[in-house]
Amino acid sequence: MRNFRNIQVAVDTPIRRTIEIIDASAMQIALVVDDSGRLVGTVTDGDIRRGILKGIPLDGAVREVMNCRPTVCRPDDDRESLLTRMKAKGLHHIPVVDDRGVLLGLEFLDEFLAPQARDNAVILMAGGLGVRLRPLTEDCPKPMLKIGGRPILETILLNFMESGFETFYFSVNYKSEIITDHFGDGSKWGVTIDYLHESEKLGTAGALSLLRNRPSAPLLVMNGDLLTKVNFGQLLDFHKSHDAKATMCIREYDFQVPYGVVRIDNHRIIGIDEKPIQKFFVNAGIYVLEPEALDFIPKNTYFDMPTLFEKLIGAGMGVSAFPIREYWLDIGHLADYDRAKGDYGDIFS
Repeated sequence: MRNFRNIQVAVDTPIRRTIEIIDASAMQIALVVDDSGRLVGTVTDGDIRRGILKGIPLDGAVREVMNCRPTVCRPDDDRESLLTRMKAKGLHHIPVVDDRGVLLGLEFLDEFLAPQARDNAVILMAGGLGVRLRPLTEDCPKPMLKIGGRPILETILLNFMESGFETFYFSVNYKSEIITDHFGDGSKWGVTIDYLHESEKLGTAGALSLLRNRPSAPLLVMNGDLLTKVNFGQLLDFHKSHDAKATMCIREYDFQVPYGVVRIDNHRIIGIDEKPIQKFFVNAGIYVLEPEALDFIPKNTYFDMPTLFEKLIGAGMGVSAFPIREYWLDIGHLADYDRAKGDYGDIFS
């Protein structure tokens, strides 16, 4: 049983602080207790992401997102039956409480089960021209620009490997030989890498039509110019739990209107909002697709991922949104590249 003291929070702890506590531990959970040490709720990554989708601000109290009725166990519960319960309910952890509900510890499924390799393939889109990063990309494809001493694409590969992924496809076009020469068949990293060669630009979804064999498990697709610390295992679990045919990762984006916004009713002014902040969810360039979603992608045709999602929605197929709260940076401009170089040591080392 792991030490649980560092992941205890009070009901009025800000959500933002709770996120920091969860991220700083390896337990992926925070335990909400009252002044007497009684367990009143739990908070997981999924609880927080659902709260974000509901518009709950990160400076709100953790009571707004916590699970008020968590599954718990007693210290004398049989270990074998406890593991059976965890597996049956899809739980990674169960708090241990006494008869009064006082928190005594935390049982963690990952302590008993060896990590297993995932059979999901990962497709990394690495064929872009990188026009906005010229002159850096005149002789080098954007995914192969080095940050922290290694190509961006290699950092992405290593992050997926940490979550147990072993099968990769790189969609390549511009200066593809630089990518294929560096990565080869992936044996250097103990994984399998194959290539989807685009003779012409097919877009972020069209390249998937080049897959020779239909996958049997959900695919993860990601742009090859992103640096992120998204937990890809959690993303896949989220996708499965929502029974979605496709999941799009989203980021909250906000901007401040530099003027006073006037609200009117016909010709009358009914209010003035001084420099309001507008918030939106935007596409983050990371996706999970069920195999049947590939049937909506035409062959040898330019086809972007947003168009695929629109087709799926139009066909009445369930699609979901996974809000990213971790580090995420789209390296689209020189300023982004410089920022990534500055961030790398703190985020990825």
